[in-house]
Amino acid sequence: MTEVFNFPCGARVLHLSERTHIMGIINVTPDSFYDGGLYFEKEKALTHAMKMIEQGADVIDVGGESTRPGAGLVPVQEEIKRVVPLIENIRKKSDVPISVDTRKADVARAALDAGASIINDVSGLGFDPAMADVAADYRAGLILMHMKGDPKSMQNNPTYDDLIPEIVASLKTSIHKALDHNIQKEKILIDPGIGFGKKWEDNYIILNRLEAFTALGYPVLIGLSRKSFIGRLLNQPESDRMLGSAVANAIAIYKGAHMIRVHDVPEMVQTARVVDQIKK
Repeated sequence: MTEVFNFPCGARVLHLSERTHIMGIINVTPDSFYDGGLYFEKEKALTHAMKMIEQGADVIDVGGESTRPGAGLVPVQEEIKRVVPLIENIRKKSDVPISVDTRKADVARAALDAGASIINDVSGLGFDPAMADVAADYRAGLILMHMKGDPKSMQNNPTYDDLIPEIVASLKTSIHKALDHNIQKEKILIDPGIGFGKKWEDNYIILNRLEAFTALGYPVLIGLSRKSFIGRLLNQPESDRMLGSAVANAIAIYKGAHMIRVHDVPEMVQTARVVDQIKK
């Protein structure tokens, strides 16, 4: 029997078992790998966020610090300055769930105060010791991602003795840490971290063996949109990776992903709907 996942976040509950949900990415950064600088201005960022909601995004993921390979840390106050105004403005216009893509507890707290209801922690609670307490105190949704190393160095020849078991073990550690801080099981999603401390071919293995992660008993988020493992295989720049992203997302959904994190909302909504129907 398929496990039913209902993910409460803010004013809504996302029924993740009924269909694949779409998380739209908006980076208010000057240096993210694909949309860095495009939405750094507040009005452009808000317009884009509202457009993604109209196109079918179920969640808007707001990030103020690039986690592309080689990226360094952004000071806390600068990150807050980037994300909070956008979150406040989205919340004034829509009750769509908003996630904040951050590793820092102070940024998460400010974002939740501004109207976000989900923390998307790429470090899986491994960066900031206070993050779990913030998630628990606010009863926020929490996305726990696997990352080997940190963004600045994660792609410097990442190696594993046994790829899938090591990622599974790391995610279990993150889950146990969350549960130990009284974060409810229903508030947790997991993400194997495509492109975060993996060789390019590792990402294809993760997608092929996604059942190892769905077997953990938590809904799974996959974020692969326009990433370099697609570009390397197809010899395409970021701007030409949408079709490859759609195919990879289709496989992820067919293998059991509950939510996909994407740049191209309308195209990935269509991708998800078709695969969802095939699975039914």
